[in-house]
Amino acid sequence: MIYIVMGVSGCGKSTVGSLLADKLGLSFFDADDFHPVENVNKMASGQPLDDNDRAPWLSLLADKIVQWEQNGGAVLACSALKQTYRDLLCSTTNQVVSFIYLHGEKSVLHSRLTSRESHFMPDSLLDSQLQTLEAPTEALTVSIDNTLEQIISQILKDIN
Repeated sequence: MIYIVMGVSGCGKSTVGSLLADKLGLSFFDADDFHPVENVNKMASGQPLDDNDRAPWLSLLADKIVQWEQNGGAVLACSALKQTYRDLLCSTTNQVVSFIYLHGEKSVLHSRLTSRESHFMPDSLLDSQLQTLEAPTEALTVSIDNTLEQIISQILKDIN
């Protein structure tokens, strides 16, 4: 099984995804680690990515999903902001990919981003991510207002 923990920057994808993977006994991957250097540099300079920037990255992730599936499954932290991005991520597999959408208010997200250290994505790009976001209709939606333990507990309850 492949689980994709999704949402805008600052929602906790990597933290939740890593903990979820541990609880499920699956490998964890962060989609940010697969960005080409050009994308990282663009975001680090405060410029949002566009669909052309994201397409090769999403295609690579779709190919990785097949590999991870063959290895017993995985949890991927990935923004997956648009439905077309989610469709592309699922395009290489016949298996069900489950999306877990971490949802939060802009003020909470902004607060988290401004306190985060050592990440290439500046808080100035939050507005562009929120504008790009197409909230999924077929995903488990979890509020980031809950504690980390509550978030993981809710996810585990709903996916089992």
